[in-house]
Amino acid sequence: MKYHLITSLLCGILCNIAAAQSDAPKEKDFYPLAALTVPEGIVLEVGAIEPLPDGTLAIATRRGDIYRISNAWNDDLTAATFDLYAEGLHEILGLSYKDGWLYATQRCEVTRLRDTDNDSKADDFETFNDSWSITGDYHEYAFGSPFDKDGKMWVTLCLTGSFNSDCPWRGWALRIDETGKMTPTCSGIRSPGGIAFNAEGDVFYTDNQGPWNGTCSLKWLRPGSFQGHPGGNRWFSLTEGGKDSAPKEPQSGSRIITEADRIPEYEPPVVLFPYQKMGQSASGIACDVSQGKFGPFENQLFVGDVTHSTVMRCFVEKVNGHYQGACFPFREGISSGTLALRMTDDGTMFVGGTNRGWGSRGTKPFSLERLRWTGNTPFEIQEMRAKTDGFELTFTEPVDSEIARKPETWTMETYCYIFQSSYGSPEVDRTNPTIAEIDVAADGKSVTLKVDGLQRGHVHELHADGLLSAAGIPLLHPVAYYTLNYIPDL
Repeated sequence: MKYHLITSLLCGILCNIAAAQSDAPKEKDFYPLAALTVPEGIVLEVGAIEPLPDGTLAIATRRGDIYRISNAWNDDLTAATFDLYAEGLHEILGLSYKDGWLYATQRCEVTRLRDTDNDSKADDFETFNDSWSITGDYHEYAFGSPFDKDGKMWVTLCLTGSFNSDCPWRGWALRIDETGKMTPTCSGIRSPGGIAFNAEGDVFYTDNQGPWNGTCSLKWLRPGSFQGHPGGNRWFSLTEGGKDSAPKEPQSGSRIITEADRIPEYEPPVVLFPYQKMGQSASGIACDVSQGKFGPFENQLFVGDVTHSTVMRCFVEKVNGHYQGACFPFREGISSGTLALRMTDDGTMFVGGTNRGWGSRGTKPFSLERLRWTGNTPFEIQEMRAKTDGFELTFTEPVDSEIARKPETWTMETYCYIFQSSYGSPEVDRTNPTIAEIDVAADGKSVTLKVDGLQRGHVHELHADGLLSAAGIPLLHPVAYYTLNYIPDL
């Protein structure tokens, strides 16, 4: 009898837990995924996405094709049609439309193309810029941006392999003006996965774990900056300043912020994505400038991850003249490896996937999906701002003030990465700061945490697993990772 009673109690507890989990909010309640069905025979390994003025969506592939998709915004995606616009290009990882031309960043050059006879196929192809070189190494990807606020396109160039720059401008970011003239702009790049602008028009790219990159990260391409990997510094010999204008060599085995203080040109990563926890291969970037049509994350940056088949979210702020900020989980379950992201003005995020050559949780060899906001607001940490003595959190909904004031609601640890010439880094120099004071705003929309033991140069990993909204809803994602390169002045 006692055994049956215990069994019944355990079954009841497990059933209650299962019911609670099934009732808990899920990502799809706020941002459902809708897949476009790719017609048989088309290998759509999406490398870049660009909306066109005629209402179609241009999709470029790693196989070198460009398709125009009609009805990509329809509620009924079965109406979408795919038409081949161009073929025979080489691994396109950038698309941008301007003044009647579609600009495609290939592995070897930026090509611009257009349809002059109105048959819906490109017939006029021009080399816009081919100032860099290739060796044939698999790793020599080239990612291209739209034109920036000054009318210049940016191209980021992967190294030859992980460690070397075997031909000109590998490991650099280049700017190309409207005439096609190239200016070498930033050195120190290793393995870009995407490039885009924030709401202010500054340009960011993602770099991936490897030598001189302890983990994947989001970086700011401040003109003239060094991004951390010295492999491409040999090409300062081709610049106006010559080889003597190269930054100091970083010291292997040091720390990021130590080298940033020692090397004036070095711009430390804006956001470090803790390895495995947030992903393993950061990729495309999209900025939400839809003015609220995509939900409560206006002007924030969204970043893909190929291996985890996810989209992450980043809140970025400027402190002491440098960008830094926090990353949060946002959406998992992409069907293939997330590579290309593109946000359109109506608040639609298109997500392109491919896993050829890269492993991914998404099992399909390629995919094209769409994310839209349902209008229901998730309970999330909306922003995490650095203060002189802690952090200020804002939320998408008011918090339960009583729970928020409890010290046990919050846990924090910090760590950083070895800045070294060998591949990657474990989390090192761990600390456990104390949350000394908690202040909840009267409206419940923000919480200020006074922290004893802030660590400059460390990721501050914050958990709020027990926090509820005023309506009793748990956080959709109760974790944040803030990269604290600089502590604000008083």
